[in-house]
Amino acid sequence: MTLTLTDVRLTYPDGDRRLVALDAVDLRVAPGEFVAVTGPSGSGKSSLLAVAGALTTPEHGTVVLESTDVTALDQQGRDRLRRERIGFVFQQANLLASLTAVDQLLLVAHVAGTSRRTAETRARELLDRVGLGSKAGKRPQQLSGGERQRVGVARALMGDPALLLVDEPTSALDHDRGEAVVRLLRDITHEQQVATVMVTHDLQHLHLVDRTVTMDDGRLTAPVPA
Repeated sequence: MTLTLTDVRLTYPDGDRRLVALDAVDLRVAPGEFVAVTGPSGSGKSSLLAVAGALTTPEHGTVVLESTDVTALDQQGRDRLRRERIGFVFQQANLLASLTAVDQLLLVAHVAGTSRRTAETRARELLDRVGLGSKAGKRPQQLSGGERQRVGVARALMGDPALLLVDEPTSALDHDRGEAVVRLLRDITHEQQVATVMVTHDLQHLHLVDRTVTMDDGRLTAPVPA
């Protein structure tokens, strides 16, 4: 599914004025396209992910995922869209310490109402896909930082999302582990035809993405193809 943001504007209260987080943002990400968003802290990158992921509704403009106008959905509709069509990969893996790698994924399926048998098959397939099939029974403290992040990627894919939103996935990793995670995201994006947006400060791995755009003061400053 294609993600399209058109003339999106978002502000937040800041004392007696409003702080502009997103200002006339246009962005289109096609299925199978891996787009990196760079820019300084406070430039609006996290706000962009929040709007694209139906976590925040912009004050102006539209966010469309294929034929669905996300900005027109009510809260229940946005919740359902996130659960069924959007995968999130966070800066920290945010794994539950008491759960094994496979159980982290099964928890997502349980919330979505997927049958245990179907969910376990998919969870183990995904752990194999990210190179952790042999560590399905390990808990987070038994995994390296890169392995925990790969579990986070697998968890984001449990619902077979059309859109993958990734927030600083390499910030806590060394160069090699970081590159392995970005390479994995690239491969999954291309193979599964997911539209992927990755926010990052890490410029070392941009050679692995299809396109890079830059945010500055809430605006996309790099040319964005229509």
